[in-house]
Amino acid sequence: MATQTDSAEFFIWGIDQSAYGPVELPTLVDWIKDERVLADTWVFVGRDVAWRRAAELPELQMFFRNRRTSAAVVSPAGIQAGALRRVKILAGLTDAQLERLAQAMELHRVPQWRVIVKQGERGDAMYLILEGELRVRLLTGDKETILSTLGPGEFFGDLSLFDQGPRSADVVANTDSTVLRFTATAFETLAKEEPALAAPFLLATVRTLAARIRADNKRLGNSVKFANAAGI
Repeated sequence: MATQTDSAEFFIWGIDQSAYGPVELPTLVDWIKDERVLADTWVFVGRDVAWRRAAELPELQMFFRNRRTSAAVVSPAGIQAGALRRVKILAGLTDAQLERLAQAMELHRVPQWRVIVKQGERGDAMYLILEGELRVRLLTGDKETILSTLGPGEFFGDLSLFDQGPRSADVVANTDSTVLRFTATAFETLAKEEPALAAPFLLATVRTLAARIRADNKRLGNSVKFANAAGI
């Protein structure tokens, strides 16, 4: 017979400020092992109708005690591997790969309204978003056109790893944000010294770019169909 604890449902408050769930205890334990849920992650407990830190839940404390017996994988920037894995293109990497990759990146805290990259300037790095919200914009005179809004787990400026050409738009922080900066020089060094790590990173990046291009093509196709139907 299932106990109340066994059948309890939980929701997780993610780094992207969204709730995930409901999930049951076994799934929650798996997420702890994968470092998707950390000791200070907020968890909504259905039976208590309350939010609590993961390490405060009696049924989870043993897992965090066990984890404290071995050192957590922390990047030089002070970021745990679990946090890095929330970036979509890093999700498939191991802790060891994430630790090495983090050594090649720079952690930046970006205050609200700061322009991170500026249209027309030479690009020399890509950025991966850990926290916050950014907007991609074009300025025509005093008029701002917002092309997209980016949040945790997304990235931008990736073409700079390959051609160091001019930026095609501004990227501005809508809120205080945290990003990882990966320079073209650092990527070239990684590709030469550790191709087994650079390859899966590059493949995940290209797959995401392909998905974006397909989505843009679909939107363009729908716009053309609408224009034709309207006789424009």
